[in-house]
Amino acid sequence: MHRTSVLSLVLASLFAATAAQATPTLLAIGTLGGTSDLSGLTGTLENGLAGNVLGGLGSGLAWAGGNTFIATPDRGPNATPYNSQVDDTSSYISRFQTLKLDLVATASGNLPYTLTPTLTGTTLLSSATPLVYGTGTAAGLPNGAPAQNTAGVNYFTGRSDNFDASQPSTNPNNARLDPEAVRVSKDGKSVFISDEYGPYVYQFDRATGQRIKSFALPNNLAISTLSAQGAVEIAGNTTGRVTNKGMEGLAISPDGTMLVGIMQASLEQDKNKMVRIVTIDIATGVVHEYAYQLTTGSGVSEIVALNNHEFLVDERDGKGLGDGSTAVVKQLFRIDLAGATDVTNLTGSSADQAALKAAAVKKTLVLDLVKVLTANGISADQIPSKIEGLAFGDDITLDGVLSHTLYVANDNDFVPGTSGDNKIFVFALSDADLGATFTQQQIPEPESLALVLLGLGVMGGMGGLQRRKSRSLQK
Repeated sequence: MHRTSVLSLVLASLFAATAAQATPTLLAIGTLGGTSDLSGLTGTLENGLAGNVLGGLGSGLAWAGGNTFIATPDRGPNATPYNSQVDDTSSYISRFQTLKLDLVATASGNLPYTLTPTLTGTTLLSSATPLVYGTGTAAGLPNGAPAQNTAGVNYFTGRSDNFDASQPSTNPNNARLDPEAVRVSKDGKSVFISDEYGPYVYQFDRATGQRIKSFALPNNLAISTLSAQGAVEIAGNTTGRVTNKGMEGLAISPDGTMLVGIMQASLEQDKNKMVRIVTIDIATGVVHEYAYQLTTGSGVSEIVALNNHEFLVDERDGKGLGDGSTAVVKQLFRIDLAGATDVTNLTGSSADQAALKAAAVKKTLVLDLVKVLTANGISADQIPSKIEGLAFGDDITLDGVLSHTLYVANDNDFVPGTSGDNKIFVFALSDADLGATFTQQQIPEPESLALVLLGLGVMGGMGGLQRRKSRSLQK
């Protein structure tokens, strides 16, 4: 047989293996029930809800090795009106939840795998140095400092009046924090969290929840006139982030050296649905900005790494379960920052806005969540409106093809009655589906890390940290 014929057969074989899974596959759907977390907090918040209320888990989701994941609820329950002077926010202490997500191949049921989520720990976020809390006077509320504060432990909370009005919104001494994304460090001992209030990007000790580093973000992201009311804040600023649309997404490069944050919407000075991406060198703090063009969605909710230069961006609308409508746009696009143009110095001028648009990174649709979910029998009005958390987990073999598991979570705003439960959807995507060679972040084995965290007194049970091997299922 001629060499060309042999080569053709080899290529055909490789193509057939790749084509066996030509599109992303829905593997499983899991639900985390319950009404309280493992924080141990007692008492009620200003709005009457319990301080340990469980909800909003899908604002951010990060893989922590094996079947362990970290999830961040946002600033807490504020969907139920109680005090408009603080946008219905409360002194809900910022936290992250540690989850065990057991994905198991099953030969029965409509989906090829089952997912069983379990909450194993709750870690409260604090600062060793004093923070600025609101007096509460204007809103007829008590001081915003949590009663749980002690010497050297000052908790961050979601209450919108916890800021210093004399400083820009990126002031790291503000106590208000609205966590929207989370990633685990290379050594597994800390987490990086981005927020909407500053925007901020902070590093917290994973065992104690204490802040260990604050990254200085570009001044053009900050606002100068702060308010506890979002509408007032928007009206008072012409530059910087839009209220409640700060740094919604955060990725970490697989080599653990770079953070990549993305704003939810255009800055006040930007036009044409242009969104800023900010890269941060973890060791040096050096930052760069790049442009992303919104196309189908009204905003961006997350970004996750495919490798050290390519990323998936979650672009969505606000339609679906929780909005009283049907979901339309929940799409994941692949982008590449290699060779992208730095737009840090582009401002609000017409010329700069044109340059910003021209510099937007190229994007390719990878996964249309609404299309795949409805194809699996889930009606569009039952698809959560706020699809916000993305994390890759362990690889599996599906139909003979090495596939990467992508976990997708929703933010139910702490109102399961209208927005549904805390749900996690798991998809399988091959490199062919991604259009890129995927590289998973390397995090220490959960068993060895668990011993370290337990020694430091991490809250919650870590005994469930187990290494999952690659699983196989032939359909």
